[in-house]
Amino acid sequence: MAVRLMKQCTCLLREATRLIPASAPLGQLRLAGVACKTLTSSVTSASSPSSGSLTELLGREQVFTAYPEHQEVDSLIEKATRPEELLELLGGDHSLHNNHAALILIRLSYLLSEKPKEKALLMEDARFQQLLRLVDSQISSIWHGTLVKLLRSLYTLGLPQTSKELRSVEQEVRWRLRRLKYKHLVFLAEACASSMREQHSQELMAELLMHLERRWTEINDSRTVVTMMTKAEHLSESLINHVEDKCLELVEQFGPDELRKVLMSLAAQSRRSVPLLRAISYHLVQKPFPLTKGMLLDLAYAYGKLSFHQTQVSQRLAADLLPFIPSMTPGEVAQCAKSFAFLKWLNLPLFEAFTQHLLSRAQDVSLAHLCSVLLAFARLNFHPEQEDQFFNLVHEKLDTMLGSLEPALQVDLVWALCVLQQVREAELQTVLHPGLHTRFIESTSAKDQSTFQKLVHINTTALLEHPEYKGPFLPASAVAPTPLSSSKKMTPLQKELQETLKALLENADQGGLEVATQYGWVLDAEVLLSADGHFLPLRDFVAPHLAQSVGNRPLPPGAKRIAFLRWEFPNFNSRSKDLLGRFVLARRHVLAAGFLVVDVPYYEWLDLKSEWQKCAYLKDKMRKAVAEELAK
Repeated sequence: MAVRLMKQCTCLLREATRLIPASAPLGQLRLAGVACKTLTSSVTSASSPSSGSLTELLGREQVFTAYPEHQEVDSLIEKATRPEELLELLGGDHSLHNNHAALILIRLSYLLSEKPKEKALLMEDARFQQLLRLVDSQISSIWHGTLVKLLRSLYTLGLPQTSKELRSVEQEVRWRLRRLKYKHLVFLAEACASSMREQHSQELMAELLMHLERRWTEINDSRTVVTMMTKAEHLSESLINHVEDKCLELVEQFGPDELRKVLMSLAAQSRRSVPLLRAISYHLVQKPFPLTKGMLLDLAYAYGKLSFHQTQVSQRLAADLLPFIPSMTPGEVAQCAKSFAFLKWLNLPLFEAFTQHLLSRAQDVSLAHLCSVLLAFARLNFHPEQEDQFFNLVHEKLDTMLGSLEPALQVDLVWALCVLQQVREAELQTVLHPGLHTRFIESTSAKDQSTFQKLVHINTTALLEHPEYKGPFLPASAVAPTPLSSSKKMTPLQKELQETLKALLENADQGGLEVATQYGWVLDAEVLLSADGHFLPLRDFVAPHLAQSVGNRPLPPGAKRIAFLRWEFPNFNSRSKDLLGRFVLARRHVLAAGFLVVDVPYYEWLDLKSEWQKCAYLKDKMRKAVAEELAK
């Protein structure tokens, strides 16, 4: 039965090839020829049906709309520079095929994309309404690619969501979703997602997203996957994961601009996909891409926003940015410094170049840009070689404008100056004034509490490092430390340090763990050593660093108060043993409060394997701290 059917089809198509005239559309000839060749290669004999019935069949039903050759009217549409030129084509002698009306609308939307007044006038033009009706009558014969562009153009032109023609195009797109190529689906998601607000459009958007998710395996080119990444806010979590997998598969084909777009989309969503970031970092390092200034700034921003530290990438970004510094604006310098501060990457030549560039353009630097650079310097504890000139510029700007800034920004700036040891008495008075700090004391929000913690550090700087400062200060009730949360998870270093100290002390009264001071810092441990090196009971003696001292006896002559401070990996600059500015300030305050400091950095502690080694390490650290104090 199947063989007989194949024989009949073969003869039918052979007859069709003979009967189709020479002027027939190219699409029919190609279809008939290919089909005939394919079938006759397997079936060699058949009986022919009547030629009359076949001719009637071909005349009644065309297989598909043929793609016409490029006509004069196509050139006129492409070259049109005014809407009037396009509207005149409707009344002319030009032969318009089924797609020309749609192409005219697409060109109109392009010409009027940024001209809202002309769009409004166009809506009232009778020829435009005629064009819409013409498109509506030919909607079923418009090609797929033109159809999706037409929908975007109607949204761009601002047709009402209730427009009959717009709803007709949306409905046609819905009917064709299964037949559209994946790139057309992505184009719709990219171009039309923000315009689909009405119920009817939302239904189309829902179906579009469903098809995108079901057919994600059809993604086979870098442009499609990059476009999907940039529109990830509309996609489901499972589809985003699939798209990231495709990114990993196709990342070798990405150029520098595509890598930039993917990184910026990840940063915009705060989506820290470590495998994808590692793959992008590998190609940025291994391939000698020519990176423009804009690309370098975007890459630095994205890595900083995602806090993704990759040494070789940071080195390349810093080295490639250095030649561009003279051509940067103060805003770009501020953005770049901020990005590297988030990355905790201190490249001395680069930051010195930032300083020199700002000083050379001192008159053009706004306070906002100078604030960003100052905060970046404080985070990394960077002191430029031209320190005096730079901070003179900072103080000059702040003298007249500090009080007019947002209260939280005022606190951030003065805190940064405290970190860099450049704060002045007038700046301390501005932020410690009761009119400013009261709102932060009473607030319970996490952001305001963080700002208040900085206020406590500023208050400590005024107390311990500026003896000439006479006030105002924060009220004593405000600086009293709150009880530490017992639910906070301890780090491995913190846990091991506490266990070692407990084993080192003869009893619990001879030391304190997790000591919250009135200076805004928490000591990992505190001990008292007598002049001959023995531990003393803490509770018996006065403790000025506490809000309420338990003991009342003064320290015996020669006794030393020792604070243990552990430094975890995140407390340091990237790939460095230099502490970040915040922790430099903490150490300085503890020293100024009269303590000897025993530093316990993670990189030294990791080398200690046994309990005996850890105890010996702490004893040796204490002896060295005492010896250094005596040597002074």
